[in-house]
Amino acid sequence: MGNTSSMLTQYDIEEVQEHCNNTFSQQEIVSLYQRFCQLDRNSGGFISADEFLSVPEFAVNPLSQRLFRMIDGLNFKEFVAFLSAFSSRATLQHKVEFIFKVYDSDGNGKVAFSDLLDVLRDLTGQFISEQQRELVLTQVLEEGGYKKDSLLVLSDFMKILGNNGLKMEVEVPVD
Repeated sequence: MGNTSSMLTQYDIEEVQEHCNNTFSQQEIVSLYQRFCQLDRNSGGFISADEFLSVPEFAVNPLSQRLFRMIDGLNFKEFVAFLSAFSSRATLQHKVEFIFKVYDSDGNGKVAFSDLLDVLRDLTGQFISEQQRELVLTQVLEEGGYKKDSLLVLSDFMKILGNNGLKMEVEVPVD
């Protein structure tokens, strides 16, 4: 898959569509490819974290440093798979898996209290004290039936987030 939309073949589009479990239409994939090519400033076929920073919405996101870990060096197929969690057609399971990866900063498949605290710190900045953050997290965990020393796994995230009508949707502009 080269650097211009004319190099994206029907086969490529179908392959990417299958790779992301049909969360994007063919027209949306073409639009995403055009955006990918704009972001891939050196035409290397990969997007670096620095190139992703050129997207204003991403640059100001309080979780951008965590997301960098997930996106640095993505090719087009991986780029679409990354964005597929934000599609209205993505399953709840897919969305929760994405959120879990954001929290699981070391990639060990477990989220500790410290991981939760780090994300909350990223989200709240200086608006609340460390003591308040710890108190809030402890209460939330206890309400969910967990303790401060619990290690949460993906199924725990499904249990917690699976019943709240989770919305994570981004519209892909189609030309």
